[in-house]
Amino acid sequence: MSSWFIADLHLDGTRPGAIRLLLNLLEQIEGRADALYILGDLFEYWVGDDALATPDAAVFQPVVSGLRQVHDSGVKLYFQHGNRDFLVGERFAEATGCTLLPEQQVIDLYGTPTLLLHGDTLCTDDVEYQQVRKLFRNPQWQQQFLALPLAERIRQAEAMRAQSRQRMQGKAEAILDVNQQTVEATLRAAGVTCMIHGHTHRPAVHDFLLDDLRSQRVVLGDWHEAKGSFLRVDADTMTLEC
Repeated sequence: MSSWFIADLHLDGTRPGAIRLLLNLLEQIEGRADALYILGDLFEYWVGDDALATPDAAVFQPVVSGLRQVHDSGVKLYFQHGNRDFLVGERFAEATGCTLLPEQQVIDLYGTPTLLLHGDTLCTDDVEYQQVRKLFRNPQWQQQFLALPLAERIRQAEAMRAQSRQRMQGKAEAILDVNQQTVEATLRAAGVTCMIHGHTHRPAVHDFLLDDLRSQRVVLGDWHEAKGSFLRVDADTMTLEC
């Protein structure tokens, strides 16, 4: 048995290929895995669980059903919010069988204490993004946003997505990546030497020394350009691939 980790699928109605890839993966692990961890940005944006009841949400119904089927097969499902789908709530969790995780979660990964997080909090060089993130994670802002009509929420989400793309185009690549000092401080605070995250879309396994201890940071890849990235871990091996 094994545990699987995915992130940054950014699913929306314009990319049915990514949805099909996910459904293929779900079929592959159904009844054959210990757990599936979704570490944020499953969706391009999420404006509230009430959207599940609208006709426009029909494109995501196979995803909801597929996740539920995996859960019902005995595979534990975990969902961690990303910077695009931080409004995923209990209604989605109930429909899919997912357990919602906090922003940071330490798990026992076959004997190795491992910190799971989306990864955006590690990109501290991007001061502008961190300020926007602080606003979006404010419970009062979320309450006000969710009180808006659904159509207005969708309009604002589309506008924010366009603004985000414009901001990223003008930033250096180094700013958009993690800050190593923040990585080390985060590991120390969690009391572990291994972390898994997404967000940066730069899949890799980084080995380094932290306070003279061998440490590791595993970065999940995205699901763009007709490919899906996943991490598979069992008691003996770890595989990061498409």
